[in-house]
Amino acid sequence: MYRIREKQVLSDVTQLIVVDAPAVAKKAMAGQFVVLLIDEHGERIPMTIADYDRDAGTITLVFEDVGKSTMQLGTMKAGDCLLTVVGPLGHPTEIKNYGSVICIGGGVGVAPIFPIARALREAGNTVVSIIGARTGKLLLWEDRMRDVSSKLYVCTDDGSRGEKGLVIEPLKKLLDERVGEFARVIAIGPSRMMEKVSEVTMPYKVPTIVSLNSIMIDGIGMCGGCRVETADGSRFVCVDGPDFDAHKVNWEHLESRLKFYRELEWLSLERWKHRCALDGVVEEGSK
Repeated sequence: MYRIREKQVLSDVTQLIVVDAPAVAKKAMAGQFVVLLIDEHGERIPMTIADYDRDAGTITLVFEDVGKSTMQLGTMKAGDCLLTVVGPLGHPTEIKNYGSVICIGGGVGVAPIFPIARALREAGNTVVSIIGARTGKLLLWEDRMRDVSSKLYVCTDDGSRGEKGLVIEPLKKLLDERVGEFARVIAIGPSRMMEKVSEVTMPYKVPTIVSLNSIMIDGIGMCGGCRVETADGSRFVCVDGPDFDAHKVNWEHLESRLKFYRELEWLSLERWKHRCALDGVVEEGSK
């Protein structure tokens, strides 16, 4: 059993848990993920590692309440235990001294971009970071990202924090004003955001890496649900990634794959909500 040591509510839809998982923490590297099970009846939940503490033997996971399993996970408290946490899985992000790099995190993607930015800085890079969210209330880890960046740009769609606009706007300005300076761009966030980042960087011929973690299902290459089309052929995100060359991803195909199980996911959530409501009635009646 894997005990939740700490839990934080970061926003109305975003939560953080710190989990005792010493074997995972010992080997975890930036960009990798774990697969967790809440209980024996739950589904496998792939989740990118947002942070790890080798000395404490813990990993940090940040997630949004978007479906049945993440909502159920969100009901757990410090002291509760997960049934299993398997990992670290996936290929770690390639870290070396490139010179100057841009790290971009959108929405909950700010959490997994953090250990990558930190590792790149530790490798001697000049790290310029851009983070964004729909509103200031949903913006994650601004202080943490500032600590590992030589310069941080903050954007929100509604202008409630930082500059009003999308992350691609400061990205394009940086590439225009500092032509040839940046050796790599790494972006994690919603698929549409990563696609737009790819479109912006392509004319500048800046290598751009994206994490396609959001499409993963079972996390070990058995189900085939995370198949993506690239210029190099079909790939499976969980075993071949989760990092990919953004300029080689078939983004239209990826968007269609993300919608594949949407109806089933909605039905699963509705059934779980119904059972939870009945449980509350039974508990109230037994008092």
